[in-house]
Amino acid sequence: MNAPLAAAARSAYRTFLAIPTRWMDNDTYGHVNNVTYYSYFDTAVNEHLIRAGRLDIRGGEAIGIVVETACRFHKPLSFPEIIDAGLAVARLGRSSVTYDIALFRHGDDEAAATGRFVHVWVDRTDRRPIDVPARIRVALEALRRPATD
Repeated sequence: MNAPLAAAARSAYRTFLAIPTRWMDNDTYGHVNNVTYYSYFDTAVNEHLIRAGRLDIRGGEAIGIVVETACRFHKPLSFPEIIDAGLAVARLGRSSVTYDIALFRHGDDEAAATGRFVHVWVDRTDRRPIDVPARIRVALEALRRPATD
């Protein structure tokens, strides 16, 4: 088996967002459909950017474009459950950020899914890469893991 995309332990994450599963998230097999996990990732990342980084999603000059996502499934989630989406910054570059994300059943210390989500910050108008905006960078620095060499 391949190495996990992100840490599977709750203690590896800097912040959490509680996300309730919805009836429509379940598939015919009785568990959350795989594509919905990516929606949870997107929700966790953007909630943090809007709340902590004051991202203006409608009128700001800078936007984060998703250039990569990945997910590894460890155990199923289903409706009705509360998911704790853990978020940490694995890498913060000049114009990009790589997030580690894990989804946990509420109160569980072992991840049901682990993944990666990469944003590149671009100018809203011309879509050319720009520096991560200062207030966004501050919000992301708070989630950064210490370097391990």
